[in-house]
Amino acid sequence: MKTIFFTIICTVILFTGCNNNKATKQPGDDQNTSAVKENTQENREERNKQIALQCIHAWSSGNVDEIVSHLAANTVDYGDGSTPPARGIDTVKMFINMWRFAVNEYKSSNEISVADSDYVFIYADWSGSFKNDFMGMKTAGKSFKFKDVDIFKFNDEGKVTEHRAVLFSTFLRGFASETNKFRKQQ
Repeated sequence: MKTIFFTIICTVILFTGCNNNKATKQPGDDQNTSAVKENTQENREERNKQIALQCIHAWSSGNVDEIVSHLAANTVDYGDGSTPPARGIDTVKMFINMWRFAVNEYKSSNEISVADSDYVFIYADWSGSFKNDFMGMKTAGKSFKFKDVDIFKFNDEGKVTEHRAVLFSTFLRGFASETNKFRKQQ
């Protein structure tokens, strides 16, 4: 009887010990956790790249609603930093509509996108023509081409919280100075 009882107790302890081993940390667990985090970060970066490219293509096609659908409520567009930032969706939307009113056939090409953490950088060639004057500049009928880098910052939900365009205002200032030279010559 003692032998049977002893055998049952040993079996229970053995099974309990096996179950507890599953809960203890195994060699390589840190690597597995690290790989999962890295995969999750890669997935977020890829998602953010796709959203940034969607915004670029929507900007080209004039689809303001598409762009707005990807903006966080507190989004800020800093441009190249030479002008006051556009804060909030309504202000950003107003500028996009003003640009779309003045520009025809605005498009990007040769996009290269790179993601790093919450940031996405898109280098692209831009071209188009002005159908109307823009912000007091005599630009109607003039075409343009320039290269720019757009920088997007994303939150955890995949919404754009910040945008910067490295050369956009520089491009516009170039147009303004050409316009002023032309006016002085007349």
